Amino acid sequence: MEETFVPLEGIKNDLRGRLMCYKQDWTSGIKAGIRILAPTTYIFFASAIPVISFGEQLERDTEGVLTAVQTLASTSICGITHSIIGGQPLLILGVAEPTVIMYTFMFNFAKERPELGRNMFLAWTGWVCVWTSILLFLLAILGACSIINRFTRIAGELFGMLIAMLFMQQAIKGLVDEFRIPKREDPTSTEFLPSWRFSNGMFALVLSFGLLLTALKSRKARSWRYGSGWLRSLIADYGVPLMVLVWTGVSYMPSGNVPHGIPRRLFSPNPWSPGAYENWTDMANVPVVYIIGAFIPATMIAVLYYFDHSVASQLSQQKEFNLRKPSSYHYDLLLLGFLTLMCGLIGIPPSNGVIPQSPMHTKSLATLKHQLLRNRLMSTARKSIAKNASLGQLYGNMQEAYHQMQTPLIYQDPSAQAQGLKELKESTIQAATSLGNMDAPVDETMFDVEKEIDDLLPIEVKEQRVSNLLQSIMVGGCVAAMPFLKKIPTSVLWGYFAFMAIESLPGNQFWERILLLFTAPSRRYKVLEDYHATFVETVPFKTIATFTIFQTLYLLVCFGLTWVPIAGVMFPMMIMLLVPVRQYFLPKFFKGLHLQDLDAAAYEEQTALPFNLATQSEFGGGASQVDESEILDGVITRSRGEFRRTTSSKVTSTTPTPGNDHKSHQSPRVSFNSRASELTTERSPRSGTRSPYSPNGREMRLSHLGRSPLNPDSNCSTTKK
Repeated sequence: MEETFVPLEGIKNDLRGRLMCYKQDWTSGIKAGIRILAPTTYIFFASAIPVISFGEQLERDTEGVLTAVQTLASTSICGITHSIIGGQPLLILGVAEPTVIMYTFMFNFAKERPELGRNMFLAWTGWVCVWTSILLFLLAILGACSIINRFTRIAGELFGMLIAMLFMQQAIKGLVDEFRIPKREDPTSTEFLPSWRFSNGMFALVLSFGLLLTALKSRKARSWRYGSGWLRSLIADYGVPLMVLVWTGVSYMPSGNVPHGIPRRLFSPNPWSPGAYENWTDMANVPVVYIIGAFIPATMIAVLYYFDHSVASQLSQQKEFNLRKPSSYHYDLLLLGFLTLMCGLIGIPPSNGVIPQSPMHTKSLATLKHQLLRNRLMSTARKSIAKNASLGQLYGNMQEAYHQMQTPLIYQDPSAQAQGLKELKESTIQAATSLGNMDAPVDETMFDVEKEIDDLLPIEVKEQRVSNLLQSIMVGGCVAAMPFLKKIPTSVLWGYFAFMAIESLPGNQFWERILLLFTAPSRRYKVLEDYHATFVETVPFKTIATFTIFQTLYLLVCFGLTWVPIAGVMFPMMIMLLVPVRQYFLPKFFKGLHLQDLDAAAYEEQTALPFNLATQSEFGGGASQVDESEILDGVITRSRGEFRRTTSSKVTSTTPTPGNDHKSHQSPRVSFNSRASELTTERSPRSGTRSPYSPNGREMRLSHLGRSPLNPDSNCSTTKK
């Protein structure tokens, strides 16, 4: 994103960039066929379940003025609107917990004021939303989102970790409450006797941990050894919602032997019940002093939404995802202002960009894109082998098939594709010459189709609008399905909260460094044997530990702030404070080169090439099932947007032996790196003659397949110098 503080300039740039690919946003999703339902269903449950839970919380805190019906309606309306006319379709909107906290505070304030009271609460919050929308309009028009370029990895990943901790905290608090008597319930009821409360709590633990463990296991079903490929793929794509249904069914097993209310289930009014639609507001009757006073909470909400929305958008389009289409921070913030105004006028809590649902959406679409690309290239490779093609011809056919699957957009540079073909041909000829069999036919004993294609495929995302639109419509359908949703045990919700917290951790470099701190010194050599982050090789362990401890302490301060009653919603200010801390404070304690590897800032990197509307896949469904784990489940992040999968290359006949090319086993950065030798001082008893510098003793071959024409020097499996 180009920094600009010229009024309206950022919005114009966003609109210009997104309009170029608007049509392709729809055709790409439609041509994916039925396979688009897998990420749609996955993100629907990730979006709907927290919103229902927050609605339950609002129902308790606002004495029934707001319920899950209103939170679901807001999430659906805002999501549908954003998916159709929004800028970044990967961004998921929903009612978040900070909104719940603010509305609880405003309800308590209004209830204590005779001029407002319970009946005028929604009318007053309507004026709060009016002021909030005005402030968001100003922030968008004046280009405030340009500051997002100053948010480095330390800020984004710390915020992601904080949200994961809040989700886990909610899960733990929910489970603890299963042992207690809920508010506004009759304590003399049979189900609230000490023995039955204990039984309810223990059953809740079974349901919560059962959902958590089976959901995590089902996400990796493609790597199972058992079952056919289509069954494993089905479980991996739809296993999480299936587990919600399974454990809801399990909750009914002891129903005949326990009092009614064990286990506890969701409580929310039916959408057609009295009171469900009593939130149409009469804002004209709010006293003028309170209309003006609404500006104070509106300022807090505007700052909160500005930060949450921008960071959620940033995390959904990290450099690791190799997105091809432009961002839309300014325009999306402007649209958020209109959505906030609309929600305030009709008396429902506003929705904004949410974490971790937004990056989870991108990850699920990366898995879909990987499956479709892999299927097409495997078909091409096997056809070439059947025709006795040589190694050079095989790779050439695969490269041609890859580009055929890409649909040129309006401003695509055709010379970029030709250059990519030329570079791949040269690297292939060089590899074949070293083996002495450049013109010899290849078969699957020489070229392992599945493994070789896995090594060649880049990380890409199916950028489209269909999945966001469908999941928003499904969330809206939950309003009509409320009588059925009330059958879900609350303990299943707590298990799903824990699942979302754990699911958001892979790919977070902050989390990887925390794990590195707890790795025994005698076992750290294993980090180098697998694909790993660049900082492991270039930054002393003491510096890594110091940086990680600082980040952890800062995280704990932010987390502690969320426990403070109204001030807790201002924790984003602490995250925003990291911008000057990173720019002016940390360089005084850490060397510049170490900071670049640990937390490279956008303004410290080379200037990005102008967006040229790179290609985007538009091939259809019908892909065969893929027998591997989720593409982003086992990844290791690298600094400055670099990205590696943990799956190591397989040794094949196309891989030069150490004797033939010893230098090829050593990374240019690692070969003369004392830090690497320090980590490999302790050798594995099984290491034998393995090179200490190559992952699992295998050469990391460079591939140009799928290299972005906008950045010919980038590759998801190469190391930046």
